[in-house]
Amino acid sequence: MVGFISRGFRGRKQDDATAGRIPPGQHLTRDFPVLSAGPTPRTRLEDWSFIVEGDIRPVKEWSWSEFNALPQTKVKVDIHCVTTWSKLDTHWEGVTLDDIFAAAGIDDPPGAYVMFECDGGYTTNVPVEDLLDGKAMIATQYEGLPLGPEHGGPARVLVPHLYFWKSAKWVRSLRFMDSDTPGFWESVGYHIYGDPWREQRYSGD
Repeated sequence: MVGFISRGFRGRKQDDATAGRIPPGQHLTRDFPVLSAGPTPRTRLEDWSFIVEGDIRPVKEWSWSEFNALPQTKVKVDIHCVTTWSKLDTHWEGVTLDDIFAAAGIDDPPGAYVMFECDGGYTTNVPVEDLLDGKAMIATQYEGLPLGPEHGGPARVLVPHLYFWKSAKWVRSLRFMDSDTPGFWESVGYHIYGDPWREQRYSGD
């Protein structure tokens, strides 16, 4: 999400109507800032696939057309970036992790955590319980349009109750894990979980 870690965050005055929806240390933006750790991958839809991996082998793989034939869900959510911006009432469409697991025949996830793996080498870890009950999706549309590459298209993770670096761009697979192993940003000092309401920005927070 960002290139360097800095503790120089400064909050801004919040409007009374939105204050209850903006976590501590955050400020409201009407833009959608583009923050990436490296070059933007541009994957052709005919080359795209999404894989659910177990301990030693893939459990299920979908092509782009197969993935978009899965049940589609629309959500309106607020999102919060660790760089202190928050954006309210964003609209997304995609496939919930509940529906992905159901389509893969997974009734009991084989690990308590997953690692999302993406084009460009990015990874991030999320507890399975934070992906269930409609709390997360693989999003393919934003504000009624296909998700652009700069915002993680053709598909990105959406876990809006965690800091937005957990909503990994350009996602291609998820791998179940028994233990909570750090991903890309977590391994260089970002918090292992990343709850914006508890300001879990860094490993010591």
